[in-house]
Amino acid sequence: MKTRTLLMLSVAMALAILLAGGVFLLQLSNEATTVESASIGDRAEVGDLSVTVLDAVESAGIMVVEVELAGVDDVDGVDSFSLVTGDRRLAPVAAPADGRCSALTVESQRCRIDFDVSAVESSSRVLIVRRGDEQRNWTLDAAPD
Repeated sequence: MKTRTLLMLSVAMALAILLAGGVFLLQLSNEATTVESASIGDRAEVGDLSVTVLDAVESAGIMVVEVELAGVDDVDGVDSFSLVTGDRRLAPVAAPADGRCSALTVESQRCRIDFDVSAVESSSRVLIVRRGDEQRNWTLDAAPD
């Protein structure tokens, strides 16, 4: 093949890739995949779980989130909960303690979920609950004690 033919083919391929990228960006811009943020006190259904965030308080490097949970028996407990800050995503404290959520039950229960925020530099706090393909967020405006 001649050099000119190879150059023309490479230019044609570059244009095809550019066009495909533009179509992909257009598709992404039309998607509505944002998750609405709930407020403290709002009840939300997340998959098979009903969640109400009752209160959130931060004290001595621990973010305590009081919740009411119902709807499913799950021995994995609160593994579907996480706290997102401006600089990291935190898993709940797993050690058993009085009043701390340990297992999910069909019956409604009030308990707390604790997060260790002692190493977090940001003041942003968003509780995320993800069950299956569904997700719900709560913006927590708890002021540190």
